[in-house]
Amino acid sequence: MAAPTVKLNSGYEIPIIGLGTWQSKPEEVIAAVEYALKQGGYRHIDCAWNYGNEKEVGEGIRRSGVPRSEIFVTSKIWASKLHDVEAALDESLANLGLDYLDLYLIHWPIHLNPNGNHPIFPTLPNGQRDIVRDWPLRETWKQMEAMVKKGKVRSIGVSNFSERVLEQDILPYAEIVPAVDQCELHLYNPQHKLVSYLKSKGIVPQAYSPLGSSNSPLLKDETATTIAADRGLQVSDVLLGYLVAKEIVTLPKSVTPARIKANLEGALAAAKKLTPEDIEKLDGVAASGKQLR
Repeated sequence: MAAPTVKLNSGYEIPIIGLGTWQSKPEEVIAAVEYALKQGGYRHIDCAWNYGNEKEVGEGIRRSGVPRSEIFVTSKIWASKLHDVEAALDESLANLGLDYLDLYLIHWPIHLNPNGNHPIFPTLPNGQRDIVRDWPLRETWKQMEAMVKKGKVRSIGVSNFSERVLEQDILPYAEIVPAVDQCELHLYNPQHKLVSYLKSKGIVPQAYSPLGSSNSPLLKDETATTIAADRGLQVSDVLLGYLVAKEIVTLPKSVTPARIKANLEGALAAAKKLTPEDIEKLDGVAASGKQLR
């Protein structure tokens, strides 16, 4: 069962469900990616330089035997590398063993000191993050656009960007409008206003942590549990299908074969079974005061 696709403003199609690889251990992610592509029905893999497992993700892609042309691969430029996009991109491509990415994202809308005391999380003497406060994000975006023109990336976008940052720092200067904004989106953090704004600008919203994190209270939510029982679904199916039904690209993460397959199949089944009334009820859960604790 292959996931349907959503058309990006770049003209390319992105599968609406992808395998997330954040916090997947290197030795586990090879098998997870291989299984997802070879047997799980996935054609979309989401990774990032900062996850520390790009080489293993690339190995999983190779072991799957699925042609590169059939796979949508995303990676992200880390916050300490925003001054030199091409060097960061080349490192990710080398790690993955690929000659282009389908999607490249600015991971966070801040520039951490590239010459700081740590390559990933540099800090000041007082322990606070060492941020380059005068760096214009539009300069990073200009370099991202250059990577599209060079053919190293097909689509570009952002991650964890608010409406304010997009309006102030990116859109007024952009030749290429971001294709996506990848954010934490789930039942308890639906960000309705941001999602509506993104869609109004032709920017596809993407959901990371769609099931919450480990031991997530989302899986015990009363509204989701009731709807799951009424529709003959698992609660996780409802949580994922809720986002898919709203045309939000959804990135569940797992390294367990049965769960990888179930996430995709369950989400697609739920997206078809959920009624407009179900969606309305789920939309109202966060407004009723539910949140991750």
